[in-house]
Amino acid sequence: MIKKSGINKILIIKLKGIGDVVLSTIVLKNLKTDFPEAAIDFLTEPPSVLVLEGLPQINKILLFRKKEKLSGLRTILEVMKNRYDLIIDFYSNPRTALITLLSLAKYRAGFPYRGRKYAYNLFGPSERGVHHSADLHLEFLKSIQIYAQEKELLFPLSQESKKFAVDYFNHTFSPDDFVVAISPSGGWESKKCPPEVFSQIAEKLIGKFRAKILIIWGPEDYDEAVKIKDGIAENLISSVFLAPRTTVLQSAAIISLCSVMISNDSGPMHIASALKTPVLGLFGPTSPFMHGPYGSANGWVRHDQLDCIECNLLTCPINKKCFYDLPILKIIDKFELLIKEIIPK
Repeated sequence: MIKKSGINKILIIKLKGIGDVVLSTIVLKNLKTDFPEAAIDFLTEPPSVLVLEGLPQINKILLFRKKEKLSGLRTILEVMKNRYDLIIDFYSNPRTALITLLSLAKYRAGFPYRGRKYAYNLFGPSERGVHHSADLHLEFLKSIQIYAQEKELLFPLSQESKKFAVDYFNHTFSPDDFVVAISPSGGWESKKCPPEVFSQIAEKLIGKFRAKILIIWGPEDYDEAVKIKDGIAENLISSVFLAPRTTVLQSAAIISLCSVMISNDSGPMHIASALKTPVLGLFGPTSPFMHGPYGSANGWVRHDQLDCIECNLLTCPINKKCFYDLPILKIIDKFELLIKEIIPK
């Protein structure tokens, strides 16, 4: 059991992608409730720094640069030097387990996965596939007797990014426009809904809801974004907009101003959830129960009749039937149900 009065320095470890780190921010307000005077540091990888910069709960961000030689050793030495009282390793892979073990921290918490119990003296839940990824972080806190009642994802928007988004919206849309963001991002290739399917969705949204479609894209998504726009019927193209080149923060600020977002299972989907922009997730190889958009103001849709649904394969051997065979009307029905629940008449 943790003696809470002796906790002055806490380190959270969460590597991997932006979406994963966004989901881990659910613990921050909870930790500050139980340890209001403690300094909370965060060890992550460079792409996720922007998720944490500007959050008042974070004292310092430590970087793990896995592509650099001796990065592991440098990280171990930095963590040892900082003399943390409590380390919570939400990543719990062999590398972070070793960092935690050698940290000199009195309390070392991690998941007891694949023989890694040696590194920890406090343990998160051992079962997999039971909780949503965000809620799993809260279950972890509960298992080590830390307050876990706040269920809020956090994402910091800078004043510059907010101004950028407002200026763009003022220039592009009218105040009464119903703006639906579409994001083709996906991480894995198998998680990406094909552009032509997104085009069909966009056409239905324009026809049924008089929506303005804003295609959000990152550096790896530009070609798909262009294909989505090019796939729109000529008589509807005036209602479709390709977002400008942006930073991640600028893109997030734009998402925050949209009425609704439709997205693959991706970082932008989790960013939308954190920013409280309603989002409909399109799912194929991954589980919406574990990785779906977090919060009651969101929804998801998938082709449940497929035997291979939720296959967790990085590449699809059957040409993405989970997306191509997903009825467009089912997506639109889910979308309509979502907006009826969240948007006042």
